[in-house]
Amino acid sequence: MPSAALDNLPLEWIRAFEAAGRSGSFTAAAQETGLTQAAISQRIGHLEERIGARLFTRKPRGVALTVEGEAWLPYVTNALTMLRQSSDDLFGVRHRKIVILASASVIQLWLAPRLAALDPGARLDISFSTMILQSDFDEQDATVEIRYGDGNWPDRYRVRLFAESLSPVAAPAIAAGGSWHDLAKIALSGPRSGWQEWARQTGDPATPVPTLRFDSHAAALAAAGCGLGVLLASLPLAAEALADGTIVRLSERTLAPRESYWMTASKSAISKRQWDSLAAAFAKPGTVTDPG
Repeated sequence: MPSAALDNLPLEWIRAFEAAGRSGSFTAAAQETGLTQAAISQRIGHLEERIGARLFTRKPRGVALTVEGEAWLPYVTNALTMLRQSSDDLFGVRHRKIVILASASVIQLWLAPRLAALDPGARLDISFSTMILQSDFDEQDATVEIRYGDGNWPDRYRVRLFAESLSPVAAPAIAAGGSWHDLAKIALSGPRSGWQEWARQTGDPATPVPTLRFDSHAAALAAAGCGLGVLLASLPLAAEALADGTIVRLSERTLAPRESYWMTASKSAISKRQWDSLAAAFAKPGTVTDPG
């Protein structure tokens, strides 16, 4: 490609090519950019004419990248990403407001205690939104989401907040008398491993059946601290209560499920500097992360 072909090359032509190449569709590119399909086609046609190469093969039922287009696309994508991120970081063109969607327990027990560690230079305006159901991820317009899972969310920034570790805990008063296996159990609704999984992996008896069930780890932890039973707690989320003696561990054994809490965000919704600031404050050092 002659270097002169790139002189005064309109950025909107490049953006049209990148969106269409990444999505594999002029229609999808039009929806993403807010243009019409005809406008996308016209801009890509101008681009092809300027650089002297075909980037797409037009077919009756869509388009496909040519060999040249497929080879050029990753360079264009990386260049546009770097341009967007650098402009966000240097000139502050991206809005500083960050909406973090997470469960009430994660906000209370993990995120809030770490807010002071945020880089003041990032100048973030953070709002927290409480997730009640998993479907909230699809219904709320959040910048950052805290999800429970194995981290398999491609094409997003993602970092594991901590390695999950579960073990029985209870208030010191009830833990002091007899075998804890005979005490009332507290159960948690949700995706994490529970008492049945504990029994399968440790060989401990699965009885008595839990008589209390909560949909919030923070509420279940409070119940355990009040002496209402034994909770199979997330040790990272229970760290403060363990440190101040509100609860004590009843076993040296732990469950280490593959799943844990991950912080994720669309790369188009947040700048790299903003993401790095959040990851440094909220993620435990040494946790698994996506390089971005």
